[in-house]
Order: sequence, then C-alpha cells, then structure tokens
Amino acid sequence: MADLLALTRELVLVPSVSGEERALADLVEARLRDAPWLEVTRLGDNVVARTNLGRAERVVLAGHLDTVPGDQAPREEAGTLWGLGSVDMKGGLAVMLDLATGVPAPACDVTYAFYACEEVERARSGLLALDRERPGLLGGSVAVVCEPTGCAVEAGCQGVLKATVTLSGRRSHVARPSAGRNAVHRLAPLLAAVAGWEPRRPELDGCRYQESLQAVRVAGGVASNVVPPRAEVELNYRFAPDRDVAGAVEALGEIVGEFLESEDTMEVTDSAPAAPPSLHSPRLTALLAASGEAVRPKLGWTDVAFFAERGIPAANFGPGDPELAHTAGEHVTRSALESARAVLGQVVAST
Repeated sequence: MADLLALTRELVLVPSVSGEERALADLVEARLRDAPWLEVTRLGDNVVARTNLGRAERVVLAGHLDTVPGDQAPREEAGTLWGLGSVDMKGGLAVMLDLATGVPAPACDVTYAFYACEEVERARSGLLALDRERPGLLGGSVAVVCEPTGCAVEAGCQGVLKATVTLSGRRSHVARPSAGRNAVHRLAPLLAAVAGWEPRRPELDGCRYQESLQAVRVAGGVASNVVPPRAEVELNYRFAPDRDVAGAVEALGEIVGEFLESEDTMEVTDSAPAAPPSLHSPRLTALLAASGEAVRPKLGWTDVAFFAERGIPAANFGPGDPELAHTAGEHVTRSALESARAVLGQVVAST
C-alpha cells in the first residue's frame, strides 16, 4: 500500500475544477501506464484502465476527477489532509490509483474509470461521453462508485430534477403600482409552499430515503423605480428511487401548479435518474460485509445511477465524511484512506 495521504495531497495539488481536468488526467494516465498489466484508454479528459485476466467477473471502480470551484490549498497535520477535493473525491481517487497500480492479479477483472465533469450538468458527464464513444468499455458485473461515504456502503441514490418557474406580471412605475402587477411579489406564496413542503420518506429494501425540495436561485426586477413584470425561481428537487424522472416532473408540477397562471411556465433545465438499492449481488454483499458498517441510503445523487440505467448493480463506497463535501473544512484522514483501501482490496481479491 502506498502512502495514501501523500498521494491524496499530490492529487489535491493539481487543480481540476469541472472542465479543467486535463492536468489531473495526465497525472493519472501516466501512473496507470506504468503498470504493464493494465490496458489504458484515454478519451478526452477521461482515463480508463482495465485488467484483462479472463476472470469470470468484472468489477468497475469509478471516480470523478473534477472538483467544485474553490481555493482551499492542501494542508497536512497529524494524519489529516485538508484541501479542496480531499473528500470529494481525491481521497477516493488515491485509493483507486493505488489499487490499480498495486494489485496486478485481482481475483476478478477490474475496470478503473477516472472521469471528468461530474459536478456540473449531466450532459457534460465524462461517463456519458465514454459510453457514447466506446460502448462496452464500462461494462461489468457490478460497480462501486468511490464517492465519500465514511467507509460505509451507501445504497442507490436519489434523482435530481432542476426546474425554473417563471411568473409574469405587468410593468409600471413604482409610484403607480396599481397600474402594474409585481411578479416578484407573486413569488412569495410559491416560496412559502416550497419552504413548508413535507418531504417524502419512502423505504426501499430496508433503506429509508428522504426527499428534498429547495429554492436555490431567485431573479427578477428591472430597476429600482419599476414594478417588475417578470420573476423566476430555480428549484432543485431530489427525489427518491421509487420515482423516475417523469414521475418527479409530475410531482413537482403538482406542487407549483396552483401558483401558475396562463402566462407562467415551469421549465425543466436538468435531470438525472435515481437508482434503487441493489445489494443482492454477491460482490456487493461482500463489500457490505467487509465494511463492517450497516448499509445506508444515499441521499444525494451519484453515478450509481449511470450503472443502474445499464443494468449493472452498483453501490457507493469511499473514504471521507460526505457531510464535508463542498465545504471550507473539507478534509480526509490517513486512517479513512487506509480503511477504504483495505475494504476494496478485500473485495477485488476475494474469490
């Protein structure tokens, strides 16, 4: 096992905000090509390495190269590394890289997928680009997405629906508001309904998911002396795996529909499907047993959904506290990295 904390620090030192992953992809590719037992494919800023040992099973380990924007420089102290992306998810990448270059003869064939643009709209996803350009390259018996989970198995994932609701009004001078209609004021009851919405908590295969609905951006207004004729709010709905995207659109439409008039609109701007728990595969059952932790539902969205769409059982497992992702206090410990490496190493080494 390599010094995983040092390796994570090396990865954190290479900036890789979404769309700017090339330097990190170069580093990862160079390390992978040093391992003669790996077949390495580079497509854009996506790097895939595969063993081809003729094993009966193939496990896919997947992790995204990109981070959200930020300027948190790496700092190490007493076995802990702080830094942008240390949790989400360069700690997981370090574990994957060490397994790829340190385990030449796993009991199952392994595909290691390092891909770009996970933190942005799904249309830019590196996994989708790989799937379009090289169908079958990411195929496997099971998949593990090495997102931070605190070294517990998180099953499935919730879906994502982003929509912009636009409310109309009528422009006038603010001194004569009765001549107009304030579209910004019309947002108030809609925002109150969103804030007071009671989330669904469906249970699937022993995992209780909890949906969320948040207003994340509001826009409107012309000038300080003009009654605004238009206002909009962007909504982010995280829906449970018992719904598909169409069902989520219908449910969101029911929530906001009572506030819409003939000239108002609700436009879906982005979506990603949910994925149900799928821990019945023996290899994922082994992952759960090796973790020593109870299974948890994944309340966020991850690329487990990508694999589920393609009929590949998948789960989330990786080092670091997921609550620290995208925060100023992002950090990962040496012990978490080594625990994740030991568990995943056991999974790919077991027969």
